[in-house]
Amino acid sequence: MKRSIRPYVRHALPGFAAAMVLLGGGPSVRGAGVTVITHGFNSDITSWIIPMAGKITIYQNFPGSNSTCYALSITKNGSTYTNTPSLIAGVPPLTSVSGEIIIKLDWSTIDTTLGVSTVNIANAAAAALLSTNLLPELGGRALVELPLHLIGHSRGGSVVTEMARVLGAQGVWVDQVTTLDPDPVSLYGDPAIKNYANVLFADNYWQNMGDGVLVPNGQAVSGAYNRYLTNLNGGYSSSHSDVHLWYHGTIQLTTPASDTQASITAAERQTWWTAAEAAGTNAGFYYSLIGGGDRFSTNEPAGAGTGRIRDGYNQVWDLGAGSVTNRTRLPADNGAWPNLLRLNVTSTNHFSVDDPVSVAFYDQFGSNASASATVRFFLDPDASPYDGNELNLGQLTLSGTGTNAVFFGTAGLTLNPAVTLPGNYSLFASISDGAHTRYLYAPERLVLDPSRRAPGIFANGFQNNRFHLTISGYPGQNIIVEASTNLVQWDALATNTLSGTTFDFADEASTGLAHRYYRAVLVP
Repeated sequence: MKRSIRPYVRHALPGFAAAMVLLGGGPSVRGAGVTVITHGFNSDITSWIIPMAGKITIYQNFPGSNSTCYALSITKNGSTYTNTPSLIAGVPPLTSVSGEIIIKLDWSTIDTTLGVSTVNIANAAAAALLSTNLLPELGGRALVELPLHLIGHSRGGSVVTEMARVLGAQGVWVDQVTTLDPDPVSLYGDPAIKNYANVLFADNYWQNMGDGVLVPNGQAVSGAYNRYLTNLNGGYSSSHSDVHLWYHGTIQLTTPASDTQASITAAERQTWWTAAEAAGTNAGFYYSLIGGGDRFSTNEPAGAGTGRIRDGYNQVWDLGAGSVTNRTRLPADNGAWPNLLRLNVTSTNHFSVDDPVSVAFYDQFGSNASASATVRFFLDPDASPYDGNELNLGQLTLSGTGTNAVFFGTAGLTLNPAVTLPGNYSLFASISDGAHTRYLYAPERLVLDPSRRAPGIFANGFQNNRFHLTISGYPGQNIIVEASTNLVQWDALATNTLSGTTFDFADEASTGLAHRYYRAVLVP
């Protein structure tokens, strides 16, 4: 049975203009991404970053039991910056069930060096993410093929926003930028914190309780969901460090929780988060792709007038959160990388393999409409696009959007019941222009029941004094073979759950019968 994609509709959403197209924005869970966490001034990755990263795999919504963890060290020799990766935990990325890769970005050898600005670090780090030979374990793939979540504390907040800008110059969209008490230092040439047009969702957590000298203060960031933290008693002796501990507490949800340098006790659980944030469960990391929180929510967790979650969603185009200018235009964007920005299953998520799957997606790629890309859709029993166990559902060829527009498309996917086993699946899509490929999983988990199509039955005649039949059907179907001598009274002879598409049946009682009728029926 040939795979096919049924009616496909696509239209453009021009940049910086109003166009209302909404998809459901409910809770979601995804895997297969790259999370980058970095430090700030006079810090490192061993104190709090590695402990934070280590808790992601045991987060309540994490899709699987393992991930891949690298340290990426940026060093400077003269005017040359060098990226050195090392696999420090987890499994090789091509064998990970979750597909999640966690990068601890370490620039501690130069974070207090005059003349080294966050622009320098961002350029080096972005080049590493774009490189196809950075990680031998990825087999020639670049990290930017997967959705990116960039997290930075203090000066690191400037690093990650600048990384987004540098990646945007190559046409790469960043799924999320999270800034933790961002504090760019003008003395070192750090640029101001900005959210650029290629950032899908931005969230910022900051305080103003430091003295501005020994204990830096953070700042609000335009275009982000800003959560101003006003109570950080306990934890570290520094409110600046308490911000990343607060975020740690939204990943490690146990009490006490510790990043090995400081702890969150029952007292902090009660006072650091509002009632709407449920002691950290509905805050911070919850709004990552892994966390699955509703980024389109109009809720204001810290109270009326303090900022809505959806304020952090890109509204340059109406991607589900409305249209306002809440991003800074990219200074440069060559459109070299194709992007899927959103992917959703819009039909029910529990159905038979006979039923079509309706999907909707947003994409941007190419410097102009003469570009073309192919979108392919897959069913996957896990959350990794690299392990080869996915089932191809079909593909579409798209024309380029240019860098100032986003396109919205819908399609119907037809499953092949002969090769689609019943069970639980993720759905993901790839978009490729022949040179570059990116992947995105839909948040909706699919539950597929066996085909409802009637089974077939074929006579094979007598063999060894038994009448033989071949029953045909589809994987997972529970089929009863029944017999009758009068076409009125039917007796069940055997029940079989198909693992393939046929099974053979020999009627032990057929010897000596003058005639007998047979049929195969599905178990309701």
